[in-house]
Amino acid sequence: MLCLSGSPALAGGLLVDKVYHPYVEALEQELGWRATWQDHQRDEADRAQRQHASYGRAFGERWFGELNVISAQSASQSLAIEAVELEAIHQLTEQGEYWADWGLLLELEKDIHEDAWELASGILVEKELGQWSLAANLIVSREWGSDTDSELESEFALQARYRYARHIEPALEFYGAEDGRALGPALMGDIRFGMRRALHWELGLLFGLDHDSPDNSLRAGIEYGF
Repeated sequence: MLCLSGSPALAGGLLVDKVYHPYVEALEQELGWRATWQDHQRDEADRAQRQHASYGRAFGERWFGELNVISAQSASQSLAIEAVELEAIHQLTEQGEYWADWGLLLELEKDIHEDAWELASGILVEKELGQWSLAANLIVSREWGSDTDSELESEFALQARYRYARHIEPALEFYGAEDGRALGPALMGDIRFGMRRALHWELGLLFGLDHDSPDNSLRAGIEYGF
């Protein structure tokens, strides 16, 4: 899997985004927001950011669907809505049924200003080892449309998370793609508000591992499940 991390990244996004997990909670609905801020070279005006605002809900016990509105900003462009995305997670196995838990990710993204589409699919896997949870994502995508190049791309993400307490879990994350490689620490946790209501938060700081990688990337996200 680490060898595959050198292949191309999902187009239209930044190197660092999020690590997906292969689980679906029946009847859950979710409001979410996440963002990545990226500085490629310290002495150049090339900072960029991407934000997702989302609503999602479970369909049965194995499917979770989500609608994302994506905004982007760069050194030459102010923050504006860029695309819409439909996303689905299919839980393939019951938690603890096999040596690891498996899921499938499907995404369809459309640029709202241009004739540019992207279809992505990926394998989600997670393994628990004592108080550690190891999650890996391998995602392949295809772009098409008159305003974009038709090409096949992929990315890889890995997260090692220590379940210290429900409200705070430290982690180490790795992201790999054609745009580079990034590694760094993250923190996340859940704040419960009663039966079936919780706020999940994440914060990570990733550092580039080679010349092609952004110097640093900051990612943050919140999800309110109800």
